[in-house]
Amino acid sequence: MKFGQAVKMAVKSILAKKGRSFLTMLGIIIGIASVMTIVATVEGYNRKMMEAFEAQGTNKVTVSLYLQNGENSFQKIYDYCQGLGDFVVGVTPSAEADGTVKYGAKTSDTMDWDKRPRVILGSDQYSLCSSFTVARGRDINRLDIDDYHQVCVLGARAAKTLFDYADPLYQNIMISGVPFTVVGIYVEKDKDSNYSMDSVIVVPYTASRFLPNANTDFSECVVKVKDSQSINKTISTLQAYISSLTEDGQRGWGYAYSEQQWQKESNNMLTMISVVLGGIAGISLLVGGIGIMNIMLVTVTERTREIGIRRAIGAQRSSIVAQFLVESAMICGIGGIIGIVIGYGGTNIAGKLLFEGMSLLPSPTITLGAFAFSVTLGIIFGMYPAIKASGLQPVVALRAE
Repeated sequence: MKFGQAVKMAVKSILAKKGRSFLTMLGIIIGIASVMTIVATVEGYNRKMMEAFEAQGTNKVTVSLYLQNGENSFQKIYDYCQGLGDFVVGVTPSAEADGTVKYGAKTSDTMDWDKRPRVILGSDQYSLCSSFTVARGRDINRLDIDDYHQVCVLGARAAKTLFDYADPLYQNIMISGVPFTVVGIYVEKDKDSNYSMDSVIVVPYTASRFLPNANTDFSECVVKVKDSQSINKTISTLQAYISSLTEDGQRGWGYAYSEQQWQKESNNMLTMISVVLGGIAGISLLVGGIGIMNIMLVTVTERTREIGIRRAIGAQRSSIVAQFLVESAMICGIGGIIGIVIGYGGTNIAGKLLFEGMSLLPSPTITLGAFAFSVTLGIIFGMYPAIKASGLQPVVALRAE
């Protein structure tokens, strides 16, 4: 039997019992749609997470250091890193200041949380460490730090929230009742996020002495590294320096770690979640495959006389096997196509609901893999019924009613 004839017979058989064929496909449809939605959603979450990490700046090392004698831990790390110029390019405190931000009639106390400006206590290297670029005006400089200047640089969303279309440069805003002059505005870099990095107001960390209840113990800071290859070297160097300062825990504590370590742990966690959810969806595919085998066995029983006639007139066993395998593979393939279509719709909906309107679609590789897997599943689970059909003796098959 030629392949084209086998396809025509399979199509005729499927169309003859449309309802039964569709019910047989349901397990494959649900399984394929579930797997595609799960995989694409996990990929979308991973992409969103990577975008967030990149927006915050890559190649960073976080340092936490607390010294019992009250020494300025940030200043020690800052001064030490100035001698690591071969692989360290910037250092800034990692701290925020609580307080009300006000300009004219606008006050942060009455704003929605996603529009409320956040006051960041930064060094002259804050923008370098956080991958910000000044769009207008100037950045905070070393003179502002040393002389406690009451100046600030606004993120794009903070400038929009406080000033609308007015020019913020050299205007005064009030932070906890203390005036700060706007000297610069950063380029927008995180416009699609609710809790946006563009909502920052960066002030010199030394100006915290003017702010009521502001944290002046900068025990945590961020070190910007030259490139990803220098991260491990930076961590080991800083960890050795921290150990010398704390005398291995006798005079305080401290540690250094990389954001990339969190990324790796997050990726590992996502992989585990994908495996678990994929396994659950795989159970549906297994059930669907068993359903295919069951319905093909029923088909063999219904077409016993047809098989007997074909065998009696000289049909080879291989042609009988091919006929039933093509039919089984076609049922699964059609189910796979329907599942892929549903999977595309499911991933698009998941992207809109979970990832702030992101257009989330399965990759072509996943799509082709899902279709190939569904066809392979049909061949695997159709093998036993096909072999059973080919093994029928012509005399016995012809006697069947």
